[in-house]
Amino acid sequence: MESQIKRFFRETAKTKLNKYHAFLRSKLKREIREHGKSEEWKTILKSIERSENPIKIEGELLRFGNGEKDYSNALVKLKPWRKGPLQFGSTIIETEWRSDWKWERIKKQDIDLNEKFILDIGAGNGYYLFRMLEAGAKVALGVDPTILFNYQFAAMQKVSSKNNAFLLPLRSEHLPAFEIFDVVACLGVLYHRRSPIDQLKELHSFLKPQGKLLLETLILPEKEKEEIIIPEDRYAKMSNVWFIPSEKALQIMLQRSGFSQIEAVDVTRTSVEEQRATKWMDFQSLSDFLDPDDSDKTIEGYPAPTRALIIATKP
Repeated sequence: MESQIKRFFRETAKTKLNKYHAFLRSKLKREIREHGKSEEWKTILKSIERSENPIKIEGELLRFGNGEKDYSNALVKLKPWRKGPLQFGSTIIETEWRSDWKWERIKKQDIDLNEKFILDIGAGNGYYLFRMLEAGAKVALGVDPTILFNYQFAAMQKVSSKNNAFLLPLRSEHLPAFEIFDVVACLGVLYHRRSPIDQLKELHSFLKPQGKLLLETLILPEKEKEEIIIPEDRYAKMSNVWFIPSEKALQIMLQRSGFSQIEAVDVTRTSVEEQRATKWMDFQSLSDFLDPDDSDKTIEGYPAPTRALIIATKP
């Protein structure tokens, strides 16, 4: 993980991100917390032989490393794998999320990523960073505070040829008001923030004028009502879901945060085929979070997860 942080500063030294290097170094020094398994994960990362292989998209799989080499002994120790699916060497990793399905929904919107600077908030293991590079992005920077995901990303980069995907172990609230990014992606994060308006304003501050926000978040199925649910305790067994708005309420929140040209370009009910437990993520998943007698509801009785993909512009 540390090598990837150093790589970020080295490789972006001659870009417009250089202006923020000192700020980011300070934040990283202050905010990174060692995980109890950090030493174990460092050892696992060292066991993966460095190589330079082009990252490929083949069918549904994002492929890393030499396809004839078996990395499975190391990869299984970096579970759970949530974003994918991936092929790492000869090993196919069936991740919890079919992130390729979400990416297809994004691709249909024809957002111009060519030669763009992209920021992905809550990037996980960096799956969408690599997809954005494939779509022509010049630089794809992600942030995610989950240390395991940063080690997963470091493992993928260790067997890959040079590219401009970077991941830092930070939260969006740790970042400066960049005002330089062409596109900011925030996929499946907003409902985890206690103050969603504050996060929307953060996202606005990262964009340059006329930059695009790509926001995916939970919404209520009732499109027109100006309504927000605040779960009493948990939502779909998650204790960190703080609010779920209707589409109309979400649009108002975006307007109040300074965005314009707000459009819900896709609304999709999350299925148990898109989010599921696998041998690479063997904890509970969506099927365990729904009412066994009524799949339209969560186990707590709230509407089952529906996600909207919103595109908005910073004027």
